Amino acid sequence: MDTLQQRDLLEMLKALADEQRLTMIGLLGAQERNVGDLAEALGLSEPTVSHHLSKLRKVGLVNLRMAGNQRFYRTATQTLNRFRRYVAEIEQPVEAAPPRTPDAWIEALDWDEEDKKVLRGYTEEGKLIQLPNKDKKWNVVLRWVATLFEPGVRYNEKEVNAILTPVNPDYAQLRRNLIDFGYMRRERGGGDYWLADDDD
Repeated sequence: MDTLQQRDLLEMLKALADEQRLTMIGLLGAQERNVGDLAEALGLSEPTVSHHLSKLRKVGLVNLRMAGNQRFYRTATQTLNRFRRYVAEIEQPVEAAPPRTPDAWIEALDWDEEDKKVLRGYTEEGKLIQLPNKDKKWNVVLRWVATLFEPGVRYNEKEVNAILTPVNPDYAQLRRNLIDFGYMRRERGGGDYWLADDDD
């Protein structure tokens, strides 16, 4: 195991070091489920389940399949196999890592190369390391941030902030821009937030 693989293993262990997320892995290994299914099985709210899923997706332990407006989740076999391999090598000395390659999560996006280039410039390991100063680049960043939320699920402000904070500490600006750029809607006078859809 090299230092890069060790870091990868640590990120997976952090994501799994939660009883609810560990239970989700078991449920999603048995069959594909959506957020509502998981919420019912775990006795949690849908925003809480969505938050846990974002942690698992960030390290590649869960795959997302879109079917219209529905999102279905399943464990990522390839990543779990990598996790098992790391654990099997845990007693071996750690070696120097080879040069880093571009973030795999960006490469996996079905986006054009120009948009991926924007994400590479503004993010590092799934975190927004600087805020864009041009609307065109904000649109790319916010399009990605919006994928952390589930269609049809309503979130209170605290839940929105909890999802945005790991992306960048300035969650308030991210939240405002998601509204201003039309990626999310908010109840008039405050209250719930939700993803905008094509009919909004």
